[in-house]
Amino acid sequence: MRILVVMAHPDDPEFAAGGTIARWTQQGHEVIYCLATRGEKGSNDPNITPEELAAIREREQQQAAAILGVNQVTFLNHTDGALEPNLNLRRDITRMIRMHRPEIVVTMDPQTLIRDNRHINHNDHRAIGLATLDAIFPAAGNRMYFPELLKEGLEPHQVREIYLSTTEYPNLWIDITDVFELKLSALRCHASQIQDPIALEKKLRERLRYQIDGREILAESFRHIILD
Repeated sequence: MRILVVMAHPDDPEFAAGGTIARWTQQGHEVIYCLATRGEKGSNDPNITPEELAAIREREQQQAAAILGVNQVTFLNHTDGALEPNLNLRRDITRMIRMHRPEIVVTMDPQTLIRDNRHINHNDHRAIGLATLDAIFPAAGNRMYFPELLKEGLEPHQVREIYLSTTEYPNLWIDITDVFELKLSALRCHASQIQDPIALEKKLRERLRYQIDGREILAESFRHIILD
């Protein structure tokens, strides 16, 4: 299968679905990343410019993707922190869907505003999720939407399945116990964002721990949607 991962920032794919992505590529599926921004606002360091940070984060993302077996990473170059689910973003995502023609799209659940009653979900995460869902239906599969894409030779395409990460309504858990170290290795590539890798590993092991049939596993959860 071909799987398109549409996220807002560098490191979002690894945090949200790194283990699942590793499993897919090991099974022979092709995974492609589409990132809306280059993450130029991901620091409070007064000694670095947004342009310098964006270049660092782009390199980090390429390295992390390679560890998980992902060879294609596209940056749409929208402004970090200012994503809106508008026609421009929807068109760019629709273009990627028609270009790569994935069976599965992975993105973030736009309905998640508060996580675990402890965290506010980033506005860019909500925007990318809503824009991606609007691109999947009806835009990607309807030739009347964005006729300019037809002029680029991009015919309509119907996505079969959606995996929404960062969700408060999971209905699917993917066992990533055997590939958890790959997820960690990919996340460690994002050194500009991760100050304490040891603390991160501890936090992830706690967050991703589940008991299934009396067996403890590490799993990533999704809101899985199968489209008719």
